[in-house]
Amino acid sequence: MNKTWFETLCAAAGGIAGFLFGAADGFFYALVAFIALDYVTGVARAVMEKKLSSRAGFGGICKKALMFAVVALANIIDVQVIGAAGNGVLRSATISLFLANEGLSILENASSAGLPVPRALMNALERLKNTKGNDND
Repeated sequence: MNKTWFETLCAAAGGIAGFLFGAADGFFYALVAFIALDYVTGVARAVMEKKLSSRAGFGGICKKALMFAVVALANIIDVQVIGAAGNGVLRSATISLFLANEGLSILENASSAGLPVPRALMNALERLKNTKGNDND
């Protein structure tokens, strides 16, 4: 593949990602980091508890992919349906909820490994989760 095709492919992938997920802002970067950290800490926890399973790992990857699909849905509704391109209220609320869930999961994984978890950090993530209206609990 020559350089022009590669550049075209990268530009197309970036355009599609921008359309689906919105701006590559700090919120989105934090979500990507939290998702990656949760997966890594979850695998570490499974190894330590001798419960490592490829089936559970694949299920975790599917769950993470679905989170990105929900963020894309919220962004498309914000931009294409509501017309709030600069505002992004649904996208922000969706990412906030996932940040709280993933952050709590990272802390749970750390705690199960015997690490001390700052209660203030746990409380802050629980408040964030509760203020975003998680109807699944």
